[in-house]
Amino acid sequence: MNDAMVSSQVAQMVHFIRQEADEKANEIAASGEEEFNIEKLQLVEAEKKKIRAEFERKEKQVEVRKKIEYSTQLNASRLKVLQAQDDLVRSMKAEAEKGLLSVSEDGDAYSQLLKSLIVQGLYRLKEPSVQLRCREQDLSVVQSVLDDAKTEYVTKAELEEMPEVVVSETTFLPGPPAEDQPGPSCTGGIVLASKDGRIVCDNTLDARVEIAFKQNLPLIRKQLFGMLKLFKFGSNFNSSIVGVLPEWRGRAMQVYVKMYNDNTLASLKTLVKCSVRLLREIE
Repeated sequence: MNDAMVSSQVAQMVHFIRQEADEKANEIAASGEEEFNIEKLQLVEAEKKKIRAEFERKEKQVEVRKKIEYSTQLNASRLKVLQAQDDLVRSMKAEAEKGLLSVSEDGDAYSQLLKSLIVQGLYRLKEPSVQLRCREQDLSVVQSVLDDAKTEYVTKAELEEMPEVVVSETTFLPGPPAEDQPGPSCTGGIVLASKDGRIVCDNTLDARVEIAFKQNLPLIRKQLFGMLKLFKFGSNFNSSIVGVLPEWRGRAMQVYVKMYNDNTLASLKTLVKCSVRLLREIE
């Protein structure tokens, strides 16, 4: 074999080796590129997942804050409505108590009322000896009807002996309320107590109207606020309304107060009517 053939074979071998090395290098480069892309994609997806999780967490925090704010606003609105209702009912009671001032101005009717209150008090105490207190201006009226009251009590209770009723001429109930005289007051009626003072029956007009008020409070609230259910918030109430709740509350209060304003007088008449009925009621 001459030198030319040897050189040719060597050249072919070198070419083959270089070609094989290039192919191997290209294969390694392609594999590396593929692994790089895969790893890069995994890293990107992992970061996206973290970002989505963080966004969802913050979104939930915002929703929770919105719900808390909405609930706070809603509770505050309800408390204000309840306070407004309570103020209105209390003002009605105050007007009813003012109306009791005229009861003692009707002489004959008030005398009969005092007698009935004495009979009722005696019947409730059922004591052989009682003490009686009244307003100073009612002393003469109480003394004038006392005997008839005791007689009526004995008849109704089917007793044989008259009870001893001592009317206090030194200790009196407070007088009627006056703007320039703050403190305890009494619009009329009497207070009975057992001889030892342990059992007391408060049969003043103020006590009776308090009883009437408590017994008729559901009816009064129904007449005044029966339509308030129209303003209840639905379960699908949009949380976006939170921002306008203060304005909405003001408008709602104006609307329902206007709606129920006409019913106020009717409820007041009902309270006074029931008060008078209970005042005259004898067990």
